[in-house]
Amino acid sequence: MLFSTIGNYALLLGLFFGLVLFYFSAINLRNSKVLDTKILSFTFLQFLLVVISFLCLVLSFVISDFSNETVFNNSHTTKPIFYKIAGTWGNHEGSLLLWLLVLTLFILIFLVKTKNQPIKYRILTLVFQQIIIVGFFVFLIKTSNPFNYIYPTPTEGLGLNPILQDPALVIHPPILYLGYVGSSIIFSSALAATSLNLVSKKWASHIKKWVLSSWVFLTLGILLGSIWAYYELGWGGFWFWDPVENVSLMPWLALTTLLHCILVLEKKLILTSWVIILSISTFALSMSGTFLVRSGILNSVHTFANDPERGLFILTFLFSLIFLSLFIFFFFHNPSKNNPSNFFLLSKESAIIINNWFMMYFLSVVLIGTIYPIFLDVLSSQKISVGPPFYHKLIIPFLIPFLLIMTIGPKLKWIKSNLEDKIYLIVLLIVSILLSILIIKNFSTDFLINTILISSAFYLFFITLRDFFNKGFKNLAQNTAHFGFSLLILSILFNNLFSTEIITNLKVGETFENTKTKIIFENINQKGEKNYKSIRAKFIIQDSKGKIENLSPELRIYNQPNIVTSEADIKTTLFSDKFIVINLVPNQELFNVRYQVKPFMLWIWISVILISIGGLLSFAKKEYEK
Repeated sequence: MLFSTIGNYALLLGLFFGLVLFYFSAINLRNSKVLDTKILSFTFLQFLLVVISFLCLVLSFVISDFSNETVFNNSHTTKPIFYKIAGTWGNHEGSLLLWLLVLTLFILIFLVKTKNQPIKYRILTLVFQQIIIVGFFVFLIKTSNPFNYIYPTPTEGLGLNPILQDPALVIHPPILYLGYVGSSIIFSSALAATSLNLVSKKWASHIKKWVLSSWVFLTLGILLGSIWAYYELGWGGFWFWDPVENVSLMPWLALTTLLHCILVLEKKLILTSWVIILSISTFALSMSGTFLVRSGILNSVHTFANDPERGLFILTFLFSLIFLSLFIFFFFHNPSKNNPSNFFLLSKESAIIINNWFMMYFLSVVLIGTIYPIFLDVLSSQKISVGPPFYHKLIIPFLIPFLLIMTIGPKLKWIKSNLEDKIYLIVLLIVSILLSILIIKNFSTDFLINTILISSAFYLFFITLRDFFNKGFKNLAQNTAHFGFSLLILSILFNNLFSTEIITNLKVGETFENTKTKIIFENINQKGEKNYKSIRAKFIIQDSKGKIENLSPELRIYNQPNIVTSEADIKTTLFSDKFIVINLVPNQELFNVRYQVKPFMLWIWISVILISIGGLLSFAKKEYEK
């Protein structure tokens, strides 16, 4: 109870310091020759108070303080200490406290790292960031306080959802939040720069680092979520167009578009409107994700709150921020500096702009697919789900020109240029088409679209691969990211085309056999663990070439809460994964067995890591391109 009391008062004091910062900022704006040291001091103290509050919640989980409602709802005495700590942010209240912690950390870093920026700009960025921070303080204290008491104190907690008790999901939320909250600094900075008419090449170079860091963290966060879904949920896939998966993808699409616009703005004083709108949109999409996940509107394995009051608060707060942003944009932004007549079709910036429109189209498709079922439910009480066929049908045809422009665009120069090295571009295009036809020649369905799509991905792959050998370290960051993206598209396509699946029901000792695979269900073993009972099955898998694999999927029966989970066993090689998972068939001695061969799974993860490395390499560069 002591830690909860300290944590609660630390939150209240942090909110008070936020209001104090508004006061000192208003005074400092009148005399903006130097930044008032009180601003930096109170920003640090506010961050320190949130750290204290967060540590108090962690300690409450560690000691199983069930007088704390959050701990009672999300922990249990038998839970391993690792997951007790992770339980701090594995729930609604704790995750929002983590969000607030990162918000206060980032504005402190911003103030410390921007000593060479104009004082008014730094102060206004702080003001806009504090509006967000104070909003989160109020939200936490009023509707989602992680330090509410229970009296009398229960002797045992309800436990954490077993599917959340996983190492990947322990680090997934913090990394994802670093991406989300990084967009808040971009948002606040863009509003401050717009208000002061400071959106310029110099500002673009300054804010690019924040865009890159947010983008890298968001990319890695999405990767960790995909890996977790792949092996934990038992579906044998890395992406299902689940609404909550889409919620993290949408700000990533906006942030990727913003990053490319910032690169153009560094070279020419154009696209300022794009940059401001995308800065607002990225943060708005991150906040929308918070609203959708925590309002109970979305039905997903990832959601963990169902409270209309919380959803209404976030929605009201979000609309207030968007209204403020649009007001500043329309009344303070001066678009006269943009001169579209300077654009030439064969130029790097034109290629970036065209692909930005494609990115906005992809974003629109994902947004409609995510929110359309919600609106339909509200208007007609009709419940529908939008699945992969919707996204594939609308995205795949436009992915082809997107990849082609992504391939040719970097070959162009800024301002105006002719297409260089035409011969090797044509040769590699022909090679890509022939290789694609050779790979999928036996496919009768969608042969044309698959050939063109794989050819486009191969084309980007070969061009970026050639650039590595031809240009050495020149444009290394760009080439690494683009190469990773081409590898990602190819891996996903081959994974979808060549995956195989067997679903059958077997008793212990039985065998399933078809022309390509033999599955022998050899035995099961039971073992008691700290907070669950394990039922591990042993399977012998033999392929058509006689190669044998031993796989051991597992069922876990948790004691608190009393839930049965399926743990897949996966044998990973360089070119394919062998994936098996079992489930109990109710009231029978049968086990439902799902066995899959998933080509190029490892390369999906590697490709996203390469994309992230491309972003990290950009930090090491002094300039993007001459």
